[in-house]
Amino acid sequence: MFPTQAGQPGLIDQFLAALRSLPEVQAELEPAAAPEHDARLALDVFGTHTHALVEVRKAVYPRDVRELIWRVSDLARQQPAGESGGEVLAILVAEFISPGAKELLRAERVGYYDSGGSLYLPGRGAYLYVDRPPPKSLSRSMRSLFTGRRAQVLHGLLIRHQDWLGVKDLAELTLVSPATASQVLSEVERLDWLESRGQGPGKQRHLREPAALLDAWVKQLGSIRLPALRRYFVPTMKPDGLIERLGQVCEARGVEYAVSFEAAAQRYAPFLSTVSQVRCRLPAGSGADAAIADLGARIVSEGANLAVIEAKSSGDLLFRERVGRVWLASPIQVYLDLLRGQGRAKEMAEHLRRERIGF
Repeated sequence: MFPTQAGQPGLIDQFLAALRSLPEVQAELEPAAAPEHDARLALDVFGTHTHALVEVRKAVYPRDVRELIWRVSDLARQQPAGESGGEVLAILVAEFISPGAKELLRAERVGYYDSGGSLYLPGRGAYLYVDRPPPKSLSRSMRSLFTGRRAQVLHGLLIRHQDWLGVKDLAELTLVSPATASQVLSEVERLDWLESRGQGPGKQRHLREPAALLDAWVKQLGSIRLPALRRYFVPTMKPDGLIERLGQVCEARGVEYAVSFEAAAQRYAPFLSTVSQVRCRLPAGSGADAAIADLGARIVSEGANLAVIEAKSSGDLLFRERVGRVWLASPIQVYLDLLRGQGRAKEMAEHLRRERIGF
């Protein structure tokens, strides 16, 4: 087994095995690598002979990759081609390479391989490209960034994307601990979506790429459990009247709430001629139960015109906005909710993003 400086024994072995599993591809380790790099390979790809200089890392993000590209490319240019001649390829092997880092590597024609099996080999006459999902453990790690209290921090960054925020400011804004805010900021910074200024306790960050962050959140929606709904029917109420009445009974009972999905999107950026159902987040408790009773609502399994999502904490109601006499979930939350809806909900989501969110 080939040891690696990155503490990831077997990554180069995996890379060699992946190459050898492809038709008409041969790959062999050449004599011991120089201290400046981790391995040198002799390759035969569809009859084209070439050599590869390999650099190994544990994880690679966009903020890391520019310096790595320069380093491995420069080392590759300095290497002798070997007896068979030909170019020397620069290849980065890592346990995890983020999608943004992969794009940068392909743009600079630097090869890569990750432990999920993704492979890019850009040799002249020996081009290989395999794109596979990251390993499950890394997928879970990425997914956890978009759930729970971490998601509250991301929500705050998106809502305040034009502002410079310190860790303490962001923690207070999003109702999390400074440790959680700092951890999330570090992850987002590694993805190269933040700009930073200052040092130490006074360091501030600004979300330079809100669209990239929101797109990444969208990609994770399919793996995040849908919230449970309680379905009700409120007699003699059309949706617009039901929203207004819901606001009245909740305020009378001192209950916080936030209308979301189509009913909220229609108020932010009208799109549909009619909305058949009102969906809102309400905290569990006697106050919410009393407010629902005040509406004269009854639980149903079909034909509902009111659906309630239980808000687990105040964080589920973050950044709601008062529009007219009604509290609506933030446009970001409404957009994400709509993408998990049915019918024309996804079209409405894109309309909302274009007209109200703006990135």
